Amino acid sequence: MAKTQAYSASVPAPALIEEKGLPEIPNKLFFKIGEVSRVTGVEPYILRYWESEFPVLRPRKNKSGQRVYVRGDLEIILKIKQMLYQERYTIAGAKKRLAEKAPLRKAPEGGRHPQNAALDRVKKGLRELLAILEASDGKPS
Repeated sequence: MAKTQAYSASVPAPALIEEKGLPEIPNKLFFKIGEVSRVTGVEPYILRYWESEFPVLRPRKNKSGQRVYVRGDLEIILKIKQMLYQERYTIAGAKKRLAEKAPLRKAPEGGRHPQNAALDRVKKGLRELLAILEASDGKPS
């Protein structure tokens, strides 16, 4: 029988991080904080602190309130770790550098996302429909 190579479920972190010898990020959709800690080498309490300091790091929470990280969050964590521990940035300096590298995560000029404008149009349409219904006393024409 011929031996087959085992499939590796991990892939190295991509170009956001400019360091060689990166930890492999498992090829999963979601990660709990303990898994993130093991992969990145950053303690959970530090991860929680970084969430409060870095606006780009905002993992979602599941129904039970546990943090749920995605691959992009791990990439950001590894970049923050590199900047703070290897490049010796301050928290403020790392925030500034991340903001320069990730402008798409910020709100556009004027502070509103395009989705908000679409939502405003839908709300306006619903208010108009409600006004029509109230004017007709809820009776169909």
